[in-house]
Amino acid sequence: MLLDVADGEYLREHFQPRSWEWIDDAMFVCRERSLSFDEQRLISREVITDVEKGVVADQFYAEHLYTPEALRRLLERAGFSGIAFQEIATESQRNQDLGMMERRHIVTAHVRKEWSATKTKGREKAKHVAVLLGDPARPDALKPSCAFDDDDFYTIDQMKAALRELSGYQFTYHSKHETLIQDLPRLKGGKVDYVFNLCDEGGFNNDPRKELHVPALLEMYGIPYTGAGPQSLAFCYDKSLVRGIAKEMGIPVPDACFITPPGDRTYDVGMKFPAIVKPNAGDSSYGITQKSIAHTIEELADIITSLRTTLGYDCSLLVEEFLTGKDISVGIIGNPSGYSMVLPVIEEDYSALPPRTSPPVSAATRQSAPGLAVLEGHVKAGGSPEGGTEKMIVRCCLALFERLECRDYCRFDWRLDEHGNPKLLEVNPNPGWCWDGHLARMAKYAGLNYSEMLGRILKAAEERFGMEPERDARETGEERLPFDLSQETA
Repeated sequence: MLLDVADGEYLREHFQPRSWEWIDDAMFVCRERSLSFDEQRLISREVITDVEKGVVADQFYAEHLYTPEALRRLLERAGFSGIAFQEIATESQRNQDLGMMERRHIVTAHVRKEWSATKTKGREKAKHVAVLLGDPARPDALKPSCAFDDDDFYTIDQMKAALRELSGYQFTYHSKHETLIQDLPRLKGGKVDYVFNLCDEGGFNNDPRKELHVPALLEMYGIPYTGAGPQSLAFCYDKSLVRGIAKEMGIPVPDACFITPPGDRTYDVGMKFPAIVKPNAGDSSYGITQKSIAHTIEELADIITSLRTTLGYDCSLLVEEFLTGKDISVGIIGNPSGYSMVLPVIEEDYSALPPRTSPPVSAATRQSAPGLAVLEGHVKAGGSPEGGTEKMIVRCCLALFERLECRDYCRFDWRLDEHGNPKLLEVNPNPGWCWDGHLARMAKYAGLNYSEMLGRILKAAEERFGMEPERDARETGEERLPFDLSQETA
């Protein structure tokens, strides 16, 4: 590794707040600079002007100010060694602003290739796992800015750091979807033991409708992978279909009406208002905001028109009874054939949101609310025996897990009505795996840190593949939970 990087420590103390310089005989640039609030980045505004045409560019950018100590820590954490620094002071006769080029470090380091097999005697061979991710070089419609940002890259770094804590594994990462179809066959023939499929919310080419395409490709190539298969993902992507299956199983769901793509412009919803309108296909609260609630048939028509304009006229919609009670989530790690863990039931806490902001909130609002938290505790519904409602919810989730062919891990979203009765909203196979997501928070309440949660998911898949011997519940601390609606859960 050879890096040529600005001396962040020097720039933090010596940057010029305002400067200008000539680029050539016809163009000059003016710059304004200031430190970010945490003093970790230098934010610059750059205005480029042509003496004849006027302003040709006005842009902002930010540079991270790395110190040698911070760079050393990052490189060591990534597995580099032999790290050396050499300072370079730029020599220039122009007597103009040199900005980020004024003082720099040349950094050298090396690392053993991830795919190099380590030969050790008396030690079990590490499992080689290929991790599939969304493509940061492509647009992503489900993200607030429709592209990967600093938070997304930080989330990926947290995941990689957590996986490094797991012993007995060797991980390689694949996120370039442009060549994914050509790259996957190269994983066959014992090159990897299996794939950790984290192409969840975006799918192939970051397209949420192509989430099932990734496991379909893996199945065609005969490569084992974690999480749900294409059929399960197709089931659960259709909210109306899940609702119909749940209703058939005797699981409570909100009253709802399916709205087909344009044709008939009359809406006989057959339910009382208020009602909430959401895209029938998808997850992550995509397309749901506070403006999605209709109190009259006229408001309903306006919301449907607005959603079709935003999401496309071929989009089917679901008009659903608006529930005013608590938001409840249930997480499961495991499989019907092995040992399964139902994580603590959690409830959304909206107290940190701004005044007059109430559910539903979009995924973007959830992510931007700094105090948003989840609360541990039993769900208590009016008129229900102590813990009875929670047991009923868990039993329903276990039954749906098996019926919808979920695998390894899953999250179920419920909401209570005004009388405290729980109703199923959504089933999320391959739910969000990020360090601060719902599943990680549930795992924390169960006494599992982020690394341990990811490890449990991998072990669940390995047990399903037959790679792991059946574990004794007395050794693992887990209990075999019945995937049977007629039985009580542990």
